[in-house]
Amino acid sequence: MLNPLFYIRSIALALSQIWANKTRSFLTALGIIVGVASVSAVIAALSGLKSKVLDEFEAVGASRMFIFPDRPDDAPDNLYPWEEVRLKEDELKAIAMNCPSIRAISPSTDLGMNVQYGERSIAGITVKGIWPDWHKTSARSILEGRSFTMIDEENARQVCVLNEAAVEELQLSKDPSGEHILLDGRRFLVVGLVETLQASMFGMNTSSAEVFIPFSVASKLQSPRFFFMVNALIESPDLAEEAESEVRFVLRRMRGLGPEDPDTFQVAAIDQFIDQFKALAAGITAVAGGIVGISLLVGGIGIMNIMLVSVSERTREIGLRKAVGATPMAILMQFLLEAVTLSFLGGFIGLAIGRLLAWGMTRIPDANLEQADIPLWAVILAFVFSGGVGIVFGMFPAIKASRLDPIEALRHE
Repeated sequence: MLNPLFYIRSIALALSQIWANKTRSFLTALGIIVGVASVSAVIAALSGLKSKVLDEFEAVGASRMFIFPDRPDDAPDNLYPWEEVRLKEDELKAIAMNCPSIRAISPSTDLGMNVQYGERSIAGITVKGIWPDWHKTSARSILEGRSFTMIDEENARQVCVLNEAAVEELQLSKDPSGEHILLDGRRFLVVGLVETLQASMFGMNTSSAEVFIPFSVASKLQSPRFFFMVNALIESPDLAEEAESEVRFVLRRMRGLGPEDPDTFQVAAIDQFIDQFKALAAGITAVAGGIVGISLLVGGIGIMNIMLVSVSERTREIGLRKAVGATPMAILMQFLLEAVTLSFLGGFIGLAIGRLLAWGMTRIPDANLEQADIPLWAVILAFVFSGGVGIVFGMFPAIKASRLDPIEALRHE
């Protein structure tokens, strides 16, 4: 068993050898530096992107569910015509009545319409047809005035709600309630102001002007076969699977689908998207780590080569140490610790560069990497890999040094 003081002295000797050959040591560790810096920067970027996306998912709401029509893959149009695939209002009402895991539900359909207020007009604005519960399913609260009521929906009243961006573009007052605007020439009463969603999901700006009208009014302004999807709010994220099963049961029963028939719709909860994104991020990290691992392999080969050169240059020193009583284990540990120290230094420098790159990413405008940072597990992993490279590739030169014959070593020129 070697004395702990031996390890301290061996590390100090290794540092002195590295300092004495600074340029050679730096070039030797360059592969490890590049590898650790690259993989750290990649992990920091993915970590920042994942945090950004998950924050946006959280802003949208982890209990949200989406239902939309979907023709089965590779199915011919004549077998599943659009009239059978598209969602219908009676199906929507059946879901609302027969799915206890769903707290709130609302259809959503988009129309492109021209909006006019006085002399101000906006061409092709997004007009959404919704139910009153849409505010719950989308986490969009009313700031001024009121939201729609079921009386507005049932009587198809020509009322509307504007978001802040629309109010600003039309130059309405901060509380536009009571004003009238024209939607494609039709007169609508403004009853409320809804907050503008500031999140930017996947780079799509959602802060543009929006007008909301009752779904019953929107359905009259479109063709009988118009498209709409459904937003739902689940009682809790833990009930996502139950809610999905309930919706599938109701829709399949209403559509007369048999046990062997595929679904003609899709039901997706936010947590599914979160899990898919996490799996994608983990896959990208693994692939990037594998590619960058080549740099660590190159760095390890460089360390092995330079340690073999070091053994050759210090053959007489090894012989002298053995002559005065140094054991083969002590010689092996001395050279192995030197390789590990060099590898650790390379990992430390690489990690410092990686952190600098991560900081630079946070300063890139519109890159959505403001939260880029190297997590603690990546720091630990970097040092573990660096130490592992030093041990694996330093072992052969260290064994070679420990097996040198002291007499032959002393005769070495």
